[in-house]
Amino acid sequence: MTKPTDVPAHLRDEHEISPFQTYLKEIVYGGNDGIVTTFAVVAGFTGAQVGAQTPTFSLLTVLLFGMANLFADGTSMGLGNFLSLRAEKDVYKTHEAKEMYEVIHHKEAEREETVAILTSKGFTKDQAQQLTDIYATNPSYWVSFMMNYELEMPNPASENPYLTAFATFVSFVAFGSIPLVPYFINQVQAKSFAYSAIATLTALILLGLLRWRVTAESAARSVLEIVAVGGISATVAYVVGTFFRL
Repeated sequence: MTKPTDVPAHLRDEHEISPFQTYLKEIVYGGNDGIVTTFAVVAGFTGAQVGAQTPTFSLLTVLLFGMANLFADGTSMGLGNFLSLRAEKDVYKTHEAKEMYEVIHHKEAEREETVAILTSKGFTKDQAQQLTDIYATNPSYWVSFMMNYELEMPNPASENPYLTAFATFVSFVAFGSIPLVPYFINQVQAKSFAYSAIATLTALILLGLLRWRVTAESAARSVLEIVAVGGISATVAYVVGTFFRL
């Protein structure tokens, strides 16, 4: 049995969340989008040249568009994530203020709602009323309970919009640059595209393995889901490019 004096150490050692776990959503979201959108540029250019006697676009053109897309989209995604989280926090604070007003000025109605929520969770009516009496002694916690179970709004206060945006941007650029590496190394465009496709598949697998290591879920599921989503998107980009042959 855990001693009371050991609880802080237990919480610190056993329930510590790593930065990768904290920002896994941003890493996977940014990384997958970076890989797919960058390869989409490569695939689109290649698809547009299918059947052409001579290459319409040079390797430099592909690289320039790929790099421009990589940093522009990465910045856009990071800032979009920043604004989205800021907006989510503002919405939460607005509803939290309304709920606090209800708790203070319409306490009996809130008590009835709390009892109803608790009984729906499996408590008896007597237990629900007892718990409600306890919650009523701590308005701050009571409001937090109502936000979570009545409005079903998780509290985003612990999320840092700056770090969230940064994690999204870094993941987008880091993983998104992988499909472009063959174009920096190889001087033959046909071979560069083939190597880029292999690099893209490798990047998707690496991202899936990272997800697996962080979540400890099935490795096959982690990898296959990301590869499937990325593969479908890349295929669509290539097919669309074939409709714009120049």
